[in-house]
Amino acid sequence: MPVGGGADGGPPVEPTKRVGGRWTASLSLANGAVWVGWYGPMQILLASQTAAFAAGGDAAGAFGLAGMTKETMLAWVTGVGAVVALVASPVFGALSDRTASRWGRRRPWILAGSASGAVFLVLLGQAPGPWTMLVGWCLVQLTLNASFAAVTAAVPDRVPRPQRGTVGGWLGGVQIVGVVAGTALAAAAGGIGAGYAACAVLSLLGVVPLLLHHEPPLPGAERPAPVTARRFVAGLGFDPRRHPDLGWAWLTRFLINLSNALVLLYLLYYLRDRVGHPDPEQGVLVLTVVNAVMLLATVVISGVRSDRSGRRKPYVLWSGVLMAGATLMLAGWQTWSSALVAAALLGVGFGVFTSVDFALMTEVLPHAAARGKDLGVINVANSLPQVMAPALAAPLVTGLGGYTTLYVVAGLLALAGALLVHRVRGVD
Repeated sequence: MPVGGGADGGPPVEPTKRVGGRWTASLSLANGAVWVGWYGPMQILLASQTAAFAAGGDAAGAFGLAGMTKETMLAWVTGVGAVVALVASPVFGALSDRTASRWGRRRPWILAGSASGAVFLVLLGQAPGPWTMLVGWCLVQLTLNASFAAVTAAVPDRVPRPQRGTVGGWLGGVQIVGVVAGTALAAAAGGIGAGYAACAVLSLLGVVPLLLHHEPPLPGAERPAPVTARRFVAGLGFDPRRHPDLGWAWLTRFLINLSNALVLLYLLYYLRDRVGHPDPEQGVLVLTVVNAVMLLATVVISGVRSDRSGRRKPYVLWSGVLMAGATLMLAGWQTWSSALVAAALLGVGFGVFTSVDFALMTEVLPHAAARGKDLGVINVANSLPQVMAPALAAPLVTGLGGYTTLYVVAGLLALAGALLVHRVRGVD
């Protein structure tokens, strides 16, 4: 990576030296570890805890939640946790931008976030009631987002533009491995507490190889000047009028992730209550594996092909269209066979989208000195859908047409996101 500063006195405007396979593998493993910590709970453990608390009327009533359905309780827990993630990602990204330690800008936050997240995962597994479960999940979101913000910011710090699709492909591939590993651990660990503990161990061990790679500290001349808390907070956002490409790219990612969040939120309940699967937890695991296999078959190769062609938008467009079609299948053909086919198509679409859209987002970042903060703002497009999905999904499922309406809405959102990528002008 070049050592000269940019015109703004910040870090180098663009890296030019290609990164090696060992660094890419370590970064990808760290990324996957964070997703283990998120998706083991989100796919299995939180839903199981919520169902137990909702069924135990006395326990729920003691916490002022008597009469709440498992769907509504899960929506509250995941929604509030996503609000925490919404704030944490840009804040910790900005803090890592301004970190001038001798261990570099990103590594201290990766270590602190992952270690704290592992502790809170273990404590979450011992939650005695719904309120302690909610608080525990918020703390997991807070700490793992600190690690995630620093991991993603390392890409524009170190990876040149012509290599970002490839690196994004590996990040996306290991991300889905993390989702599968977290889901498998949660399903096979033998209990809620054991599932959380297994996810905690893997989420912490996975970042160790990246921490062993040297990250040079910022030279004194390139360190950002001190700012007041008020100016720090004021600088966390971005103006889409001044940076329209970032605004349109953000909206594309937000809509497609909102669609995906709607699909995943009630998947366990969809298999149990609508499809009638005899073992819905095992069904979620099977669908996750099918999705993962198809994603892994496309995520790296699509990133490589995008790098070689120099084009990003066509890949994002057609992946979103494919995801929309697969989601609409879940609305119109509610059987186990259709769920398997939809999971496969969603895997192909999300594999292409994950690698190429990540590369596209790094190419519309407006400030070299604020890569962590800007990627944190972009990560809001991942976490905000988790806030909105429960609020949108609960009334759709319980009073406005059920799962058919839910998946029709999700399909239309994915289609809208795919079409809006044409508004990004600065990337082919």
